[in-house]
Amino acid sequence: MMKNSKFSYGWLLKFILAAILVGVGIYMAFASDVVYAITGIAIILFSLLRVVPLVKSLNKEILRTLNLIEIIFDILIGVLVTYIAFAKGDVLDSEPFWGYVYRYSLVFVFYARGLVYFNSVVFLGEKTEVPKFWIHIVSLTLGAIIAVYPNFDYNLVGILLLIISLFGAFYLGYDGYNGYKLYRQKSLELNEGVQKDVTKKKQKQPIVDEPEKEDRPYVN
Repeated sequence: MMKNSKFSYGWLLKFILAAILVGVGIYMAFASDVVYAITGIAIILFSLLRVVPLVKSLNKEILRTLNLIEIIFDILIGVLVTYIAFAKGDVLDSEPFWGYVYRYSLVFVFYARGLVYFNSVVFLGEKTEVPKFWIHIVSLTLGAIIAVYPNFDYNLVGILLLIISLFGAFYLGYDGYNGYKLYRQKSLELNEGVQKDVTKKKQKQPIVDEPEKEDRPYVN
């Protein structure tokens, strides 16, 4: 019976991850070192995860080289921001220098992504799609806003990460809720199946024919 039933417990992991996202998001809104660390790690992961797909999908050597150079610089910046988070976490609020390093690191990441993309499309003949075009317009715009906005600091990034965390938690929670409903539906079907099997077995019990009694007289 257990071999034939297929239960998925992914919903439980999604519930746990949703709770972690909310907790970390709320904490990030108040802790500068956590914001720095999450930002640096996110830049590193985003850069590393792009390497193989880019190398396999770009058909020109100059495109691969240009994107790999951007990725290398992004990884170095991610390592720098992560190092600042763990090495200077106690003095981030009191030493404005690290705030400037953080600000212009983000400016470089957003600007570099936009410039590499538009150079690839305009001068190197890479094909693109409308959503990708507007995403990179947003990337350049964010770089410009971060560079000139006088009150930019980790608090704004923390609030942005909190909003992203809440959206992510809502998505995971909703997906986990649907998974849990499916899990309960399968449990219901399993229990109903057991009752049906018992009923069928009772209905299919073999009927033994009783031997017919001979009414004819015995003749010697």
